[in-house]
Amino acid sequence: MVSGGRRRPVVAVGAHVVFEGRSWQVVALEGPVVRLVDERGVVASMLVGYLCAAPDFALVGAAPVAGVPQWGLFQTVPLRERERALAWQRHIHEIECGLPDGPGGVGVARAQYGPGRSMAERERAKAEEMRASGWAVSVATVQRMRGRYRRQGLWGLVDKRTMRGASATGRSDERVVVAVLEALRRQRGRSKGTVEGLRRLTGEILDRAHGPGVVALPSRATFYRLVNALADPAELPGRAARTASATTPPFAAVVASRPGEQVQVDTTRLDVMAVLGDGRLGRPELTIAVDVATRSIVAAVLRPAGTKAVDAALLLAEMAVPHPMRPHWPEALELSRASVPYERLAAIDGRLEGAAARPVIVPETIVVDRGRVFVSEAFVAACETLGVSVQPAPPRRPAAKGVVERTFGAINTLFCQHVAGYTGSNTTVRGHGVEDEACWTVPQLQELLDEWIVCGWQSRPHEGLRHPMTPGAALTPNEMWGALVGACGYVPVPLTGRDYVELLPVRWHRVTERGIRIDHRTYDHPVLGACRGRSSGVAARGGKWEIHHNPHDGRLVWIRLPGGKFAEVPWIHRDHVNAPFDVHAWRHVRESVERRGDRERHEADLAEALAALLREGRPAVGPARGGSRRSREREDIAAGRAVPGARRVVRQAGTGHDGRAANSEGVAGFVFPGRVPGAATHDGVGVESWDDLDGGDEFLDEDPDSETEAGSGGASGGGVGFGLYDAHAEAELW
Repeated sequence: MVSGGRRRPVVAVGAHVVFEGRSWQVVALEGPVVRLVDERGVVASMLVGYLCAAPDFALVGAAPVAGVPQWGLFQTVPLRERERALAWQRHIHEIECGLPDGPGGVGVARAQYGPGRSMAERERAKAEEMRASGWAVSVATVQRMRGRYRRQGLWGLVDKRTMRGASATGRSDERVVVAVLEALRRQRGRSKGTVEGLRRLTGEILDRAHGPGVVALPSRATFYRLVNALADPAELPGRAARTASATTPPFAAVVASRPGEQVQVDTTRLDVMAVLGDGRLGRPELTIAVDVATRSIVAAVLRPAGTKAVDAALLLAEMAVPHPMRPHWPEALELSRASVPYERLAAIDGRLEGAAARPVIVPETIVVDRGRVFVSEAFVAACETLGVSVQPAPPRRPAAKGVVERTFGAINTLFCQHVAGYTGSNTTVRGHGVEDEACWTVPQLQELLDEWIVCGWQSRPHEGLRHPMTPGAALTPNEMWGALVGACGYVPVPLTGRDYVELLPVRWHRVTERGIRIDHRTYDHPVLGACRGRSSGVAARGGKWEIHHNPHDGRLVWIRLPGGKFAEVPWIHRDHVNAPFDVHAWRHVRESVERRGDRERHEADLAEALAALLREGRPAVGPARGGSRRSREREDIAAGRAVPGARRVVRQAGTGHDGRAANSEGVAGFVFPGRVPGAATHDGVGVESWDDLDGGDEFLDEDPDSETEAGSGGASGGGVGFGLYDAHAEAELW
């Protein structure tokens, strides 16, 4: 090993090195190959780079090499000490190479530092020179400063005494400091008190340890400063305790590099008062799925109350299905207008033609909280069916789902506060007339939310989305999806009507001569002829039959036949009810109708009461209208008349709402944003969105007792008809 001046040590023939825990001697160097011999005579040959890259490689006897100058710490040194260290550096350079500016400096070396002088002579000359200039140094000081400079560089020339910080306890008595620490230790784990209580405890500890009055307590202000310096910030008296929900480091931000790598799902109450199916007011529950990589809201479902496992399961399938355009949406919301490679995507997946500008993302991992809905068997089974892994978040750690939690706040800020019936985030900011202002039903709010996601969220720049090539510009969720799809690819996942039925909840019932009896409702159809009074063959269920039902639409169920196919079985009174209803509306009707002795008569009464409930609020006969403003608005909603916030659309001549022929003059009317019955379905799927699963048509006929002539399409002269629910059309959709 050879070294000279401040050069780094090098490997040479004859040098001793440490490799693999043993000492070796370099006996030969042939180009990039080095040959080593250990103490036992074992010979080894290897590349020099492999030898030097070994974790335990070291040169025996090599002097320490000065590290990179610590300029960050050097800038914290007082100016006077920095100037002193730089002066020492010039003196050391002149001792070692003859020039104050170091190797490569301009000028001629002075005689006392010339090539003919030894290092000891140069050090003595430099000490005499510095003493003559007023520096109190000796030869030993010069040698010590040279050694520091070789080991630590410029930082070694700094006087560390100037860097000493003040003690956290100042000039407090050490006995008081020990007593305060003991008092804090005793209070740890107990309910928090005040600093004054801690001061009294400290005084008691001092009196017991040193005698009464021997050690005086400091003043209140000094004691407060001492406690702040010694106590853990989370254990300071008078501050909130560290709870289990507090984020405990270490933690890191969630990073996803491709669409669907991680999707976060959660449920919360929407800050909007809505008109529920039974006429009452309430805040619906919103369940959303947010893709972390693109910040896209890939699915959103509103339910009146009590989100069920089927809602979370159907949310998964909605992510993989393109969202169709609604008839009243502007063309600017089409996927073809978005900043995505539309032509390439449409060539792969024909369902994207005419779709709305929302990403189609199949999740790989879904992060959920430990709510009962998301850990249910139905949800986990649905995830397994679609090949999705479920990752429960740590208990009481909302930061683990920070993306979806922040998205809820953005929905309240950007959407909810502009909707009639906005309740505010808490009761302190809630208005006085929220109940009177509420006029939207849950399906109408769902339609408004779907449109806002396309035009108000997917096209809005997000500060969390930055492309590596353009870090200064924030991208929209659609732009980020387009960029990542080009890099990661896109694989369509076709889902059929059978797949949707498989995701619905399952119940096991017997098929009697009357049909299938569920919650005082009878379902019957000729297809049950071969199943009546017979066993299904499933011994684990006592021979009962597998029934799939939609909790949000009780008008029909599906039964799995012996061949494995599903058959649709309608409610026997479905003709009385021309709109979907959920279990809450049904229970409300049951409580309102007295139980009769005759089962058939009782069920017919329930059907009539349910139909009356869904027709509630229709216009009264005659010009006079009484009641409160809120009741009149609900009547307008059910009847389809204009209310604040409604949209006006003009139906062209030749078509009605249900796609059949209208009158030749065309009909103009007010309709709420919602699904239009008979609208074009999506290729390969057969449903527009999850409203189709719930029965599709949310609109009610203005006059259910009026007769419609054949071929008129329900658009009788000048009326504002919304059309009855067509069960056969719904069956064709499935």
